Amino acid sequence: MVETEVLRATPGDRARAAADALGDEVLTSWCTDLLAGRATWGDPDLPDIGWVGGQAVSGWGSPDHLDDATRYWSRVWAARTLLYVWSEQCGPDVVAGLGDPAWRVREMCAKVAARWEVGPAAEPCAGLVTTDDVPRVRAAASRVLGAVGEAEHADALHEAVDDPDESVRVAAARALTTLERRLDRDL
Repeated sequence: MVETEVLRATPGDRARAAADALGDEVLTSWCTDLLAGRATWGDPDLPDIGWVGGQAVSGWGSPDHLDDATRYWSRVWAARTLLYVWSEQCGPDVVAGLGDPAWRVREMCAKVAARWEVGPAAEPCAGLVTTDDVPRVRAAASRVLGAVGEAEHADALHEAVDDPDESVRVAAARALTTLERRLDRDL
């Protein structure tokens, strides 16, 4: 059972508690291994973000409640943890996560890429902005282009400004403004 204090904590507080207990390097490595499929949540040979020293630190709960249809949530939670605890070595796995079959993983990886300005995420996000079926992914990918995109990514944002979903249109317009300001030129 997860302690009430942990359940009431913000995701950032939970991630920080896990990092304090495990160390940043162990935590980020574990999260990227989960994200990339090199590890499975609940493997007894690996650290467990949920329980450290017999004490619940993450609020993730037990991996036993996940089945084949919901197993992707461990990848979502791993990526979400990387919003708060980061290492440059996480970048390649976050970029690879942009191609995950689960849309929530793609969205969270885009959020992480924007937060930590992961440059190599720009190209896959340019594709997601115009082709992903899920508006939340398209909007998150737009924000990545605002944070790390280059002039060649502006076309994807211009196309997304006419997206059928309002949240995507708004995110693309803001990202285009951010990109123009960052590159100091009209696009």
